[in-house]
Amino acid sequence: MKHNPVSDFIYQLFALIVSIIIVHAVYVTVIRPNADALILQQQEQLEAGTITVAPRSLYIVVKDYEQEACFILAFWMIAIIGLKAKFALHERKLLTMSLLEVTPGTSILPEDIRQYVRPLQALPPGEQEYLLPRTLLTALQRFGSTRNIQDVSDAVREVCETESNRLDSELSMVRYIIWAIPSIGFIGTVRGIGDALGQAHQAVQGDIAGVTASLGVAFNSTFIALVISIVIMFLMHQLQLLQERLVLDTQSYCDVNLLRHMQIR
Repeated sequence: MKHNPVSDFIYQLFALIVSIIIVHAVYVTVIRPNADALILQQQEQLEAGTITVAPRSLYIVVKDYEQEACFILAFWMIAIIGLKAKFALHERKLLTMSLLEVTPGTSILPEDIRQYVRPLQALPPGEQEYLLPRTLLTALQRFGSTRNIQDVSDAVREVCETESNRLDSELSMVRYIIWAIPSIGFIGTVRGIGDALGQAHQAVQGDIAGVTASLGVAFNSTFIALVISIVIMFLMHQLQLLQERLVLDTQSYCDVNLLRHMQIR
């Protein structure tokens, strides 16, 4: 389906703003207060000698700013992928409908084009922009003008290839964010290691609390970023599979329900 670039931009901007608000609100009200409380409790227990190994907590693992940025981008990408998947599923519904009233043994002649074009032009404006109606309409019009079945086959293939390229290009933002999320995690790693090196003199004196906290930032940010990247990559590949199947099934639909029935006297 052809989308309006302006409406797509507005949706993506709105989804980003909502993602920022929701994730930051959760961090401010839930994650960071619980993480600070756990860190304070562990420090008190260590000073009292009642605990030797501090248990890992999810609140502490995700509390830093790099992890928050990764979650914001992840939910933003999920919203974009969800919208694209919704459009693809809507388009697939047309593959189960009888857009062409062609029964086995029926022959489609160049003189019959108007009969088959009329139901396609009667579809709602939004559905006329879907891949299947556009492909069928292009194929029928090409058959009526050239009276050549090979030209019709080429037209179907060209429309499907163009749609496949367009769908692939629209995933460029998703691919960029999938690359950016691990990069943000690595930024947290560099920041944490830098902070740890800055406190090396304290570790030499026997106080390793600051060094261990900074190293925790370094490893936790990378860990969360890689986990999120795996999830987003899986969702993106599922979306790609859905879109590729839509294009291939559309081409197959045209072959079975249109091209096989075309004849020239």
